[in-house]
Amino acid sequence: MPHSHCHDHDHDHVNVDELGLQYNLFQKIDKDNLQCLNESEDGAGKTVFKAWDQRLDRIQYVESDADEELLFNIPFTGNVKLKGIRIASEDTDSHPAKLRLFKNKPNMTFDNVSMAPDQEFELQKDTDGVLEYNPKIVTFSSVTHLTMHFPSNFGAESTKIYYIGLKGEWTPGHNHGVTICTYESRPMLEDHKLKHLDSVHKSID
Repeated sequence: MPHSHCHDHDHDHVNVDELGLQYNLFQKIDKDNLQCLNESEDGAGKTVFKAWDQRLDRIQYVESDADEELLFNIPFTGNVKLKGIRIASEDTDSHPAKLRLFKNKPNMTFDNVSMAPDQEFELQKDTDGVLEYNPKIVTFSSVTHLTMHFPSNFGAESTKIYYIGLKGEWTPGHNHGVTICTYESRPMLEDHKLKHLDSVHKSID
């Protein structure tokens, strides 16, 4: 029996480590271009996307400003298949009560959050990030940009979030750069046809 007990302990330990490995998409967020709208302190929204083992950190957090809404525009550095979301706040009415997800709609503002989300979750109070919310794999299988809208909390004037964990698979976005080049070269061809052809000719030589 002691051997069995040891095995159980090891198994639990591995699960915690595995969660840390799974919840690593924060490393694949383009933090320089991440936006958090209605944050009371500039840049605070970026701090809640952190390592799993820092999820209980209460020093860095984001709090809403004018009302209880928060809106995150989260660009990834490649394609993401989103499989899990965990949110840690405090056991007060400042805990967000609802989460609305939008896929691949960059630069959303509060003016256009009235559109139907790709998925919506009713949230429960969770101080330790133990509850996992599962996005629909079919819908969130090729995500380059994720918008997270927290429209309400449990009745407080402001919303607080300490940790947002994202689990999934990341692959490099090979076609992204090619697409940008293609779009940029079209007006060049029309506006500077001769100049453009000259430069192409020179580069071939």
